[in-house]
Amino acid sequence: MTIRGAACIAGAYEHPERVIPDRTVAQIHAEVAVGAIADAGLSLADVDAYFCAGDAPGLGGISMVEYLGLRKVRQLDSTETGGSSYLLHVAHAAAAIAVGKCRVALITLAGNPRSGGRAPGGGAQGGAPESPFENPYGLSVPGMYALAAQRHMYEFGTTSAQLAEIRVAASHHAQYNPHAYLREPVTVDEVLASPMVSDPLHRLDCCVITDGGGALIVVHPDVARDLQRPKVAVLGAGEAPKHGDNGRIDLTYSGAVHSGPIAFAEAGITPADIDYVSIYDSFTITVLETLEDLGFCDKGAGGRFVMDGTLQAPFGRLPFNTDGGGLCNNHPGNRGGMTKVIEAVRQLRGEANPEVQVPDCELALAHGTGGSLGTRMGSATLILGRQD
Repeated sequence: MTIRGAACIAGAYEHPERVIPDRTVAQIHAEVAVGAIADAGLSLADVDAYFCAGDAPGLGGISMVEYLGLRKVRQLDSTETGGSSYLLHVAHAAAAIAVGKCRVALITLAGNPRSGGRAPGGGAQGGAPESPFENPYGLSVPGMYALAAQRHMYEFGTTSAQLAEIRVAASHHAQYNPHAYLREPVTVDEVLASPMVSDPLHRLDCCVITDGGGALIVVHPDVARDLQRPKVAVLGAGEAPKHGDNGRIDLTYSGAVHSGPIAFAEAGITPADIDYVSIYDSFTITVLETLEDLGFCDKGAGGRFVMDGTLQAPFGRLPFNTDGGGLCNNHPGNRGGMTKVIEAVRQLRGEANPEVQVPDCELALAHGTGGSLGTRMGSATLILGRQD
């Protein structure tokens, strides 16, 4: 069975605020749910499936279904792979729709780390089997990504200036997004002059920390046909873990090397066919390795690939993260996968900010990374297409 064409994304909504001290996480979930439902032209009474991850409070889906008043739900999914969870949710919703389990699926994300909620993690999660082997050594999130960047530089000659090009592209896009947390464009020199966080990663190589959230509505094609808003077809999906191999980890690649080919094969296309990419950008090195692993350039060539405006919209060879991404716009709840899908939907609908709208955008890729390049991760890739 394939999910190609089995479902459409009919609604998408990103919370407009980046600092939300006066609402609970559950309230933010509710606000984005209502926003996505309204965007689709449906009501909460139409929802018969609900998807969430570890950011959902209480008993997750059970608590949130009651809180949202979703009385018709007959499919629940709380798959948890960190920041990539929401791309998996789109794929799982499409699969459930394809086999008749549901017709209108709601996916939500919310968090408030900027206002004092759950902060970014350090080493292995408490109680995890790897915790006794990692936590005593003070492993940090930037440190794990810095290890990957150091190794990539050693193996392939990648430079800090090349990594900085990724932040430059993201900031170029963010200046046109009125909701972006950081809207000021930066230069390569400014990225390199920003404080060192964990060698070789500077502060401007790192994503923002924001409150906020987002939601998506995935529907059966029959439902989509009756809606007025532009629809986006789910064409292919891939998911794959990558683990530390008991210390024998290769830090120069991500799980995208496995999830990407699966998604491309299901969609029946190649990387050369893609018009726009939303790439998880927790750090600049995340983007560079992911682009290589998805086949947009050879392994080790990412540094050269991102130079000379390749990633800048609207006319770069491969425009990316045109909302500013996690590096500049929004990283709600320290989980960037949801916003990657939302911006891909905007591009395919022709509703991105006009200055960065990719002309004739017909095929988009969204990719999420959960976990860390330096330890273990769950990668997810979606191929989406404009549906006339």
